[in-house]
Amino acid sequence: MSRKIFVNIAVKDLEKSKAFYSGLGFSSNPQFTDATAAAMVISDDIYVMLLTQEKFESFSPHPMSDANKQTEVLLCLSCDSRAEVDTTVKRALTHGGTVYREPMDYGFMYGHSFKDPDGHAWELAYMDPAAMPG
Repeated sequence: MSRKIFVNIAVKDLEKSKAFYSGLGFSSNPQFTDATAAAMVISDDIYVMLLTQEKFESFSPHPMSDANKQTEVLLCLSCDSRAEVDTTVKRALTHGGTVYREPMDYGFMYGHSFKDPDGHAWELAYMDPAAMPG
């Protein structure tokens, strides 16, 4: 059985966050969605769990950080092409996200990143195996 990852993030406005991630092309799993949380399906093995701040705080004994003021984590998703990287960033900006860092082009690897409406940083990367240095 393959491992799955569930990335739990705190959100201020659950409906706004659901709309943002839906705008990126991710679907919602209603089985794990209620008034305090939403499971957004990135792939068969990757989910982002949008948790209201109150719900998020109930899962951790430590104070919650403000992702707009501190870096809590850098999340990176692979993409199948440079075009997918750029298209996804454009979708993020259209749905209320902001650019986190400018695009990075290393020839064999291309990346760009955005922040969601709550400040969580997402990086997107495409690697061309044929162009990788030996």
